[in-house]
Amino acid sequence: MKPVQAVTLWWVLLLVSRLGATRKGSPEEASFYYGTFPLGFSWGTGSSAFQTEGAWDQDGKGPSIWDAFTHSGKGKVLGDETADVACDGYYKVQEDIVLLKELHVNHYRFSLSWPRLLPTGIRADKVNKRGIKFYSDFIDALLKSNITPIVTLHHWDLPQLLQVKYGGWQNVSMASYFSDYADLCFEAFGDRVKHWITFSDPRTMAEKGYETGHHAPGLQLHGTGLYRAAHHIIKAHARAWHSYNSTWRSEQRGLVGISLNCDWGEPMDISSPKDVEAAERYLQFCLGWFANPIYAGDYPQVMKDRIGKKSAEQGLEMSRLPMFSLQEKSYIKGTSDFLGLGHFTTRYITERNYPSRQGPSYQNDRDLVELVDPNWPDLGSTRLRSVPWGFRRLLHFAQTQYGNPPIYVTENGASQKLHCTQLCDEWRIQYLKGYINEMLKAIKDGANIKGYTSWSLLDKFEWEKGYSDRYGFYYVEFTNRNKPRYQKASVQYYKKIITANGFPNQREVESWYAKALETCTINNQMLAAEPLLSHMQMVTEIVVPTVCTLCILISAVLLMLLLQNQS
Repeated sequence: MKPVQAVTLWWVLLLVSRLGATRKGSPEEASFYYGTFPLGFSWGTGSSAFQTEGAWDQDGKGPSIWDAFTHSGKGKVLGDETADVACDGYYKVQEDIVLLKELHVNHYRFSLSWPRLLPTGIRADKVNKRGIKFYSDFIDALLKSNITPIVTLHHWDLPQLLQVKYGGWQNVSMASYFSDYADLCFEAFGDRVKHWITFSDPRTMAEKGYETGHHAPGLQLHGTGLYRAAHHIIKAHARAWHSYNSTWRSEQRGLVGISLNCDWGEPMDISSPKDVEAAERYLQFCLGWFANPIYAGDYPQVMKDRIGKKSAEQGLEMSRLPMFSLQEKSYIKGTSDFLGLGHFTTRYITERNYPSRQGPSYQNDRDLVELVDPNWPDLGSTRLRSVPWGFRRLLHFAQTQYGNPPIYVTENGASQKLHCTQLCDEWRIQYLKGYINEMLKAIKDGANIKGYTSWSLLDKFEWEKGYSDRYGFYYVEFTNRNKPRYQKASVQYYKKIITANGFPNQREVESWYAKALETCTINNQMLAAEPLLSHMQMVTEIVVPTVCTLCILISAVLLMLLLQNQS
């Protein structure tokens, strides 16, 4: 069955199952499902290098496009914040591993910094041995703590010199440089790392980096730049997969996949064929854009048709969506040992036609509008609403669309809700409970889900939002130069889910919530005392040594005067 036919049939089956359902809520979410996950299911949390490490110019690290972007001082990041220090994770490895052990996770997903390993981005120029040692020691420390490393090769922080010299992902040569970088990582760490992710959320990297300019490198190449960047990213992914498959797999026996983020798109009017088609189109422009070439060898037909038609109407001789050659299609197809899937929220989708004369853009190419239901719980962020049933539908979509591949949920989480006590994150507990339960239902449906990564371990630098959004299980006090971490209530709740491997029974699950919130009062008191502790630390580190120095100087002067008087 062809992919487009499969998704059309999928929508028919979904609509039949929902006949007579009201729009207030979801029939799938009507009852909580008590049960446990398959034996060996892997629980984890994650982070990325740029968002947490800091040490942006230390120990031989080169600049990344995000260093350049945040240092520009042009209001590109909220509050003109930078990640120069971030969570100070580069110097707090052992401390953060203690937090991971406290969570009882099976795996930790983190990314390597390409410019920390290759300062110019090019292996032939220089390999930073201190960067190699840092990540090697980190991997060893995780394994010593029985935590499996799941390693992302590229999480948005492209070496700045590759951007300046070649135009970054606008240039096809990036596929070659990325392959060289991936080979270095396979060679240095592949004896211990068995789960590799080539790219994290490349759709956002392409759209916000080369279409809207909201992310580094900040380019606004409307309707062209993002498609060209994605085209080269897909080629780079395939090249790295083939390199691992031909050179490293037989000895290292690992897996290589890609992590794709996508919200669920629900038809605004399930009785409207146009809205149903628009919702399908939304998913193909989001998930299918990268997954379809990897699983079927080419871009989704709806993308080729829509972008080709609009390009012709705009007077262009060729489609703005690049084409793969027959050889490239064959080379790319099948280059994933698992599908990494990131998901945070859901959108209602309705049809809206944008005239081609408005000019090329990703938004105009899709011909749709995204909406939210005001009844969906607001998580405080401008984008995030808690809609657990959308997660199950997305997992089912991926299961049927791409031949039921092994799936690792690589990102799923909630940011801090405004005007709430900082450590008593009840909204995150409810989010975790709802979304993880829908994932359990998806497994019951037949989805081949191998693991779940809750996003994220720590509050961290959130790209253009600076430090305003907090996704972490652990609160980080960024105003304190030591960047102390404080446990939130959700730590205890997530730990209970991991220990029980799911939701064993109603009585036990209900008790988790109360026990988790018991930690809030104590931890909030500690956090409230932080200014006093910081003041005391300042006294200890600055005032006391100063006073001691003055005492020594005064004693020396008095001794000199005494000796003079005696002489």
